Amino acid sequence: MTTETATLAGGCFWCTEAVFKGLEGVETVESGYIGGTVENPSYKQVCTGDTGHAEAIRITYDADVIRYDDLLDVFFATHDPTQLNRQGNDIGTQYRSAIFPHDAGQEDAAHHAMTRAAADHSAPIVTSIEPLTTWFPAEDYHQDYWEGEGQRNPYCLAVIPPKLAKLRKGFAGKLAE
Repeated sequence: MTTETATLAGGCFWCTEAVFKGLEGVETVESGYIGGTVENPSYKQVCTGDTGHAEAIRITYDADVIRYDDLLDVFFATHDPTQLNRQGNDIGTQYRSAIFPHDAGQEDAAHHAMTRAAADHSAPIVTSIEPLTTWFPAEDYHQDYWEGEGQRNPYCLAVIPPKLAKLRKGFAGKLAE
C-alpha cells in the first residue's frame, strides 16, 4: 500500500467530502481550511471571506488503488471549475476552485487535468493551482457531515445528490463497494 495525500478546494467542503468518500482507495477525507493568512481559523472567520482560506478537503488515499489523476478527474467532473470564487449560491474566495499540490508531480498532474477538463467545458477553467500552505482541520461537526447532519440539511439535499449522480455516472468503476 502506498499512502498519498491530495488537497482540493471545490466549493463547500461538505459537498466535496461526500463525493470523495465514495471512491475505492480513498482512506480518509478531512474537511478543513487552507491558503489563508489567519492561524487556526474558525468556520465563522473563513465564512466572512476575509481570511483568504478556502474550504477544502484533504484526501488520504492508496495510490496502488486509485491514482491522483483519477482524483483530479473526479474533482473536475463534480464541481464547476469555470466559476470564479463561487459554486452555485456559495459566493466568495472561500469557495474557490483550487488545487494544492503536495509535490512537483502533483503540480504537473494538475496542469494536465485542467487541460483534460477544458475539453468538457465551454467556458474557461478558472481553477487555481496554489502553494501547499498550513492545513487547518475544520471543527469536528464539519467532518463526515453528509453521513450525519447533511442528510437533514436542505442545502446539502439540493447540492450533494446531483454531485453523487455525476460520480456514479462517470466513475462507476472507481466507486467503493
